[in-house]
Amino acid sequence: MNTAAMEREIYVNTGGGYKVTVGAGLIDRCGELLRPVLTGDTVMLITDTSVAPLYLKRATSSLTNAGFRVVPYVIPAGETSKNMAVITSLLELFANSGLTRSDAVVSLGGGVVGDTAGFAAGVYMRGVAFVQIPTTLLASVDASVGGKTGVDLSAGKNLAGVFHQPKAVLCDVLCLDTLPSEVFADGVAEVIKTGILSGEELFSHCESRIDKSDNIISIIEKCVIYKAKIVEEDERDSGRRKLLNLGHTVGHAIERLSGYTTSHGYAVARGIAVISRAAAALGQLGATELDRIISALEANSLPTTTEYTATELAAAATSDKKRKGGTLTLVMPRGIGDCVLIDYPVDELEGIFSLGLGGESTSAGTSTGAL
Repeated sequence: MNTAAMEREIYVNTGGGYKVTVGAGLIDRCGELLRPVLTGDTVMLITDTSVAPLYLKRATSSLTNAGFRVVPYVIPAGETSKNMAVITSLLELFANSGLTRSDAVVSLGGGVVGDTAGFAAGVYMRGVAFVQIPTTLLASVDASVGGKTGVDLSAGKNLAGVFHQPKAVLCDVLCLDTLPSEVFADGVAEVIKTGILSGEELFSHCESRIDKSDNIISIIEKCVIYKAKIVEEDERDSGRRKLLNLGHTVGHAIERLSGYTTSHGYAVARGIAVISRAAAALGQLGATELDRIISALEANSLPTTTEYTATELAAAATSDKKRKGGTLTLVMPRGIGDCVLIDYPVDELEGIFSLGLGGESTSAGTSTGAL
């Protein structure tokens, strides 16, 4: 990793507007970078048991040197921390620590930490300032941008949450050097998803193995620019922003069926493969484009099959928050850079998923409600 690589700054024009900075060594500079952005003197620094030994001391030192009073809190690593009990603990900590509406919550970690800390920041005193310092590729390219926060309920993933835009996002690419290969691949799944949505400029990077080389800054930048554009058009997820759910309906179903032992990126990779095969079987996606998508996943050591049946996936998907009454919106790829939203009746899901798993079914109808 070339630590002298130029930093990239992307402005996201939602809420009050905020800047996403992508570069090397940002954790050690987080205090000076955030001091002009935050008005208060107290920072609640939320991280998890995996990240704390690596970066908590450095982030705390930088924030303290910039004049902040830092109150750290460490949650258990993993999806199981995305629950209302952890939210209650955070809110009580905020209150007992004297956090005011002018102070801030800073998330230091991956998507779970960001979702949880962001949700707590969004509901405490009806919203306090929030900053994301993502330490994983997945959080850098997706979860840290756009203001979606949330936790899981027993009925499904991210069913409790609020839109709460951050004041700033600092993506320190040196954090990627400490990621296990499978955690890095989790993020690559979201890069591939964004490449399918955005077009050849990004997707071409996905067709060979993405690694932690110098061009990762450019890859993250391209992902953030695309997501920022979508979020600016549809901040509240009522239209085009739903395109960002490519592969997620099946992916969330797989996560739930596995008891959240399957990671988000690996589940989304499987979901992308299933929905792409279904789109091809329905005549919406050409064979060449399907092969490119599957090959890109495989080139990055991501799974393209699942052990769950179409019946199981459809049952789990019916609790998806994207369901609207008797229909559910699926993101269907038609080519690289060409995806559409289609509302399908819930009773057609099993047939569609069966096609995506390689089975034959006549229950997948001809819904064409593209948005």
